[in-house]
Amino acid sequence: MARKRLTSRRAVMMGSFVSALLLAMSLLVFWSVGLERSPAFAQRVRPEGVWQTVYERVPDLPKENQYVSKETGKVASDNTLVGRLIRYHLYVVGRSPLYRFDWKLTIADYLGLGLNGSFDETSYPSRATLKTNPAEGDRAAINRLTRSQRDALVQALVDGFTAPTANVDAPTPQPSPSQKPQPNAKPPDSGGASLLKP
Repeated sequence: MARKRLTSRRAVMMGSFVSALLLAMSLLVFWSVGLERSPAFAQRVRPEGVWQTVYERVPDLPKENQYVSKETGKVASDNTLVGRLIRYHLYVVGRSPLYRFDWKLTIADYLGLGLNGSFDETSYPSRATLKTNPAEGDRAAINRLTRSQRDALVQALVDGFTAPTANVDAPTPQPSPSQKPQPNAKPPDSGGASLLKP
């Protein structure tokens, strides 16, 4: 009798273990499939190069690259407003680069409209490598932008992270005359669903 109970407990425990293992494996498979389809996984965009793309797409944005490097004593011309904005967005506040809403939240931080009105200047990018912390100047530069400029900035940032090689201005291919449907073409036969019946 005790042996039967022990065997049934083992069977229940083994069944629970197998169920948990199957659940974990299913979640892992679904998670990995989701990652393969996400733009970030497929393209592996390097954040360091996106700022240049943004300035190409929105050339009227201020560069704010007049700050002097502590290490060299020279102007750090590659240390730009958009580069610092990207690093703030990714590394300070930890938001996704793929969604417009997340970028708008970051812009709201710069405008003083963020959550609890917080903007952490003590952990702002480049504060340790430049002689002057650029946080105040960057916030002022974002405040000077018009709404349409801010929208263009957000769109350029999203495009830079989701489609770095896509050419937005490329014309869409048109079907050749031979590929266009003919007006007198016969529609496909109906009743194909009945073939699926057992």
